[in-house]
Amino acid sequence: MNFKKEQRVKRIAIIGIGYIGLPLAVEFHKFYKVTCYDFSSKRINELKNKYDSNNENDLSKLNKNKINFTNNKSLLKGNDIYILCVPTPVLKNKKPDLRLIINATKITANHMGKNSIVVYESTVYPGVTEEICLPILEKISNLKCNKDFSIAYSPERINPGDKIHNIKNVTKVVSASNKRALKIVDSIYKKICLAGTFKAQSIKVAEGSKVIENIQRDLNVALMNELSIIFYKMNIDFQDVLEAANTKWNFLNFKPGLVGGHCIGVDPYYLTFKAKTLNYNPKIILSGRSINDNMHKEVLIRVLKKCKEHNISVISSNVLLLGASFKEDCSDFRNSKSVELYNLLKNKFKKVDFYDPLVDHNDFIKKNKIKLKKNIGNNKYNVIIIAVSHKVFLNMNFYKKILKKNSFIFSIKKNKNKLDEINL
Repeated sequence: MNFKKEQRVKRIAIIGIGYIGLPLAVEFHKFYKVTCYDFSSKRINELKNKYDSNNENDLSKLNKNKINFTNNKSLLKGNDIYILCVPTPVLKNKKPDLRLIINATKITANHMGKNSIVVYESTVYPGVTEEICLPILEKISNLKCNKDFSIAYSPERINPGDKIHNIKNVTKVVSASNKRALKIVDSIYKKICLAGTFKAQSIKVAEGSKVIENIQRDLNVALMNELSIIFYKMNIDFQDVLEAANTKWNFLNFKPGLVGGHCIGVDPYYLTFKAKTLNYNPKIILSGRSINDNMHKEVLIRVLKKCKEHNISVISSNVLLLGASFKEDCSDFRNSKSVELYNLLKNKFKKVDFYDPLVDHNDFIKKNKIKLKKNIGNNKYNVIIIAVSHKVFLNMNFYKKILKKNSFIFSIKKNKNKLDEINL
């Protein structure tokens, strides 16, 4: 490698300008010239117009001389650093779908040059960067790793909708294939991550650290979901139990609920896939996934029981399902369990309206084949289900206008809620 000083880094290319790539571009362009490439021309066009449909970033102060949004691959040539930030979903059989990261790797390989550093931020199982992506880079570029170029891995820790734990305020884990590349990668991230960086011992260690962060959270929520099911059968309000238990200093304050999104609901399958290739069948991880994957069915059971308690006829009732995104105050609806809940509800009730003012309606319809209500208007409902507790859904007057007599509100996140007490 011929980098003598970190200052030699002048140009950074970011491939994949979504929830991960865009915040990086916004921060890096303050120090470097940044080229942002995305497969979607629609996404590139909106970013050129300083509009982020994810509602996560303020693009009004971008310096056009330092940042370039493009879907022209040829503009990727001549960069010092390439950062790949594409999604890593799972297939229907829950096996890793690496097609996007492989395609992004091929594009990078065709445009990188000597002394380039290729950084992966996508969440993967240990080994993907070096065992799957690296051979592609070497074969297509005809360059040799650690001689002509380097690779690195720095897992993303973006939390959509969270304005506090953002890219500046969360420690960044970094790793690389050699010490010099690690020093360079560490130095560029330190410029934008004010919380500092942590140098992992290897790329596989960094990959592993990311995937277990999400598995740990998934399992903790699965435990709360299972406990809520047990206490529900005992006719004990689990929210009351949680409030009492939370008075102990070391009690972990996780809550039951629907688990979706691109990370927590997906990443456990990456590690379990790798484990199975090593002839080990994970038990706890898959058990937690099973509980969380089926929690929407438990919600239906509880809603139907409450209908019976209120003498509400299911086959002649109108239902309003609130919240299509995977979490509160966020527009991201990837792997949203609200979609699966909607599909269950529409097979039981006379009519089910689905409403979420935060998500892109056209994009949602295109990807889920489900139409969202644009507004509630003067519609009246027998049952209102709050699947995702957006702040916009916490206005009591809103519900009083649309609830029919002898109706109820069911809030998924809390069994006991002021909203549940409304019976008109």
